Amino acid sequence: MLKMFSSLPRICATLALAIGCQQITLSAATPDQAAASLAQTALTNSGAMEILASLTTEIGPRLAGSAAEKRAAGWAVERFKKYGFDKVWTETFPLPHGWARGVEQAEITSPAPQPLTVTALGGSVATPLQGIEAEIALFKTYDELLAMPSNSLAGKIAVVTQPMIRAQDGAGYGALNKMRTAGPAEAARRGAVAYLLRSLGTDTHRVPHTGGTHYAADAPPIPAAALSVPDAEQLDRLVALGKPVRISLKLTPHDLGPITSQNVIAEIKGREKPDEIVLLGAHLDSWDLGTGAIDDGAGVAIVMAATKMIRDLPVPPRRTIRVVLFGSEEPGVIGGKAYAEVHQAELSHYVITAEPDLGQGPVYRFQTGVANPDEPTLQRIRATLLPLGVLPGDNSSHGESDVGPLAMQHVPAVTLELDATDYFDLHHTPDDTFDKVKPERINQSTAAYVAFTYLAAELAGDYRQPATAPAK
Repeated sequence: MLKMFSSLPRICATLALAIGCQQITLSAATPDQAAASLAQTALTNSGAMEILASLTTEIGPRLAGSAAEKRAAGWAVERFKKYGFDKVWTETFPLPHGWARGVEQAEITSPAPQPLTVTALGGSVATPLQGIEAEIALFKTYDELLAMPSNSLAGKIAVVTQPMIRAQDGAGYGALNKMRTAGPAEAARRGAVAYLLRSLGTDTHRVPHTGGTHYAADAPPIPAAALSVPDAEQLDRLVALGKPVRISLKLTPHDLGPITSQNVIAEIKGREKPDEIVLLGAHLDSWDLGTGAIDDGAGVAIVMAATKMIRDLPVPPRRTIRVVLFGSEEPGVIGGKAYAEVHQAELSHYVITAEPDLGQGPVYRFQTGVANPDEPTLQRIRATLLPLGVLPGDNSSHGESDVGPLAMQHVPAVTLELDATDYFDLHHTPDDTFDKVKPERINQSTAAYVAFTYLAAELAGDYRQPATAPAK
């Protein structure tokens, strides 16, 4: 493994200078020690905060398909070129429908008139210009709504107030996601004229959480919005008093028609096996209420900072590292699906893939999704991650978000699980802003990513090969 260095003392000194770390010993020339040194440097100052500050300040919110998302793509191309990546390009793909937010107003009109705090779900249709006023049908759980027969909600506004459970791995969101994505269509099938849900969030602030919804061909599209958690609980209490509750709702979002989005792709060419690709992803788009710092500006900063550190080394790793900053994840992983389709023919050359899309971290667990989880290089990666506080996980990874379509096509995937305990306090809200990101947290996440990425690209791990059965 030391053949890559023509002069070990010289390269170690160069490596120390290149990554700005403490003096590296000769043993640091091994891949494991080089990865550990990169990680230690990242813990102090990975550069991720500077990248994130630039993205969220100079670009701001980046709604899928918008002019701001296109500016973000230009920003990313310029950054990758400045960092000296060997190849940088964009790939454009169509969006069937662009969407823009408008007026968002709601209030209880009876029996206790008062305003409600709401935000339209992404993709929602508008109410009539004068709005809608109707009695509500409130359900404490989504299953209660699904149990209602056809046409049982005719003329009513369906309201679901099921709370989301806080969990380190974000499992509470996965359990309730259909309440937002499929809820409006289910309410429409039962005759509802509009749909409100308690925000998919774990905070108690009077700040609603947006997020995408999807209409169905067999149900009319109805206006859909999220209530802040305190407002949903207010409705629970009011309905419990036993009197009919009426709400007025006005939403004026509009469809922009067919538009385009884009993926930004950058590569560090492998020195010995350039056709073998280690792929990292993150998504550039965000919802429009905040500045997309947590979702997914943090992921963008993590993968850009980690790969810049590797690019700054005097000798690149054996395999190619490819970074894809995906467009239009929020409307339904559209950029990830487009990428997988366009690159179908080369997927057999992909060694492994990973993506951070659950906030700033820290990374606390390393999950694999490979043919043989005991593959020797994975054991070395786990050993390097352990001092960072990253524990071994199981082999159930299917990749995060945009790289999920690659995993579905049998590309080996790992998940460096980010601690999401407080992620859904901020997710899809106006509070998703730069000041919520803590340097020590995003630096640790970057440290885990740079260690994993360097070793996956430098070592000879084969993550498609099943374990060999022991000889009898």
